Amino acid sequence: MPEVGSVVLPGDVITDLKGSESSGKTVLGPGLRIDSQNVQDERNEIVVCKPGILRHRDPNVYWVDSHQKRYIPTKGDSIIGIVTIKSGDNFRVDIGSNELASLSYLAFEGATKRNRPDVKIGDLVYARIVVANKDMEPEIVCIDSMGRSSGLGVIREGGFLLHCSLNLVRKILSKECPLLKLLGSTLPYETAIGMNGRIWIKGRSTVETITIINAIEKSEFSSNEQIKAMVRQTMDHLSGF
Repeated sequence: MPEVGSVVLPGDVITDLKGSESSGKTVLGPGLRIDSQNVQDERNEIVVCKPGILRHRDPNVYWVDSHQKRYIPTKGDSIIGIVTIKSGDNFRVDIGSNELASLSYLAFEGATKRNRPDVKIGDLVYARIVVANKDMEPEIVCIDSMGRSSGLGVIREGGFLLHCSLNLVRKILSKECPLLKLLGSTLPYETAIGMNGRIWIKGRSTVETITIINAIEKSEFSSNEQIKAMVRQTMDHLSGF
């Protein structure tokens, strides 16, 4: 049985993951699946389907952490897409998966048939996935359940779009990673982080934007202590300009 924190490979079998005390259920994240041949088996056999490091988050979430750039749409994820096609009342958006996502013109705050959103081909949109089935094209919206934008929508503020691995996105969004907080305490900036491996950053100047981008890229394979030291060095270097 592979242990949490160890390297796992496709085909490895995991048999004793612990569920939550309240429900007894275990939540499987990317890289893990229930063996279809043993669904009724009391051992609840779980098979690894991609290489990486086995991770766990309390109380009952397990996944495989790997260096991956191909995004698999997941319902509820916030993503950054690029509008590529306008087709009737819908837009086709590149979200980094194997097919384009569909975005309705009504999926914006305050949008009506008379008041259509100003969306152009090439625009960046910060959106949320609402349909993600293997037999259907993904569907995204730029509003929350109350019909409000809540930070979602078209991004037209300049800045820079960074393409990175999915692992880096999950890392900098984790509570344990100090990167964004340390950068924000010294360099005011705006950011939109997509679970599809795209990060939009805008600093007060081009130099500060590039500095933040470099810090994010360097943090992927660094420990928290190395990240703290790297940010200190970066701030000292920036103060010399």
